[in-house]
Amino acid sequence: MSQPPEASVERAEPTLLRQLWTVPNLLSVLRLAGVPVFLWLLLGPKEDGWALAILVFGGVSDWLDGKLARWLNQMSRLGQLLDPAADRLYILATLIAFLVRDIVPWWVVVPLVLREAVLGVCILCLRRNDFAPPEVTYIGKGATFVLMYAFPFLLLTQGGSTVAEIARPIGYAFTTWGCVLYLWSGALYVIQTVRAISPRRDAASAA
Repeated sequence: MSQPPEASVERAEPTLLRQLWTVPNLLSVLRLAGVPVFLWLLLGPKEDGWALAILVFGGVSDWLDGKLARWLNQMSRLGQLLDPAADRLYILATLIAFLVRDIVPWWVVVPLVLREAVLGVCILCLRRNDFAPPEVTYIGKGATFVLMYAFPFLLLTQGGSTVAEIARPIGYAFTTWGCVLYLWSGALYVIQTVRAISPRRDAASAA
């Protein structure tokens, strides 16, 4: 009896547990676990040095997990969910903590939080119409990188030391550019959502 060709044999998707036990996904889990620790350090004992270390780890691991996923051929559906979830949670947690500590003003925080709320509505609309969440754009990923690098510099601006004086213009520049890119990427996600849903709604109306 002849064997079926290998091309016709479909590879089953690994289980979520097996997907979790990969180096990139473990880095994302560690990044997620660091969020409550970061908040406690920043708002509780105000150990800014340790909070800064966690922020730096978050930024480096955000870059590293994507690289490792490609180098080790460990890209997975779970990783595609964990990575942006960790990014957004870090950004929101940091913005709220910085707002409480008066490190950034409210008019910087509110537009970025509203962007996340609008993106959440877009994802719900896409799911209701049987679409997958919008793909992460290059601009969105770039905006996340810039903000993740801006936050440590903003934390270093506290106080009147020489380090704070050096970090202040760098932190403000990264923050400004990151906010522009973050809002721009949010607008692109809205456009993607409208373009995906509009033809289906037009077809339903015509029917």
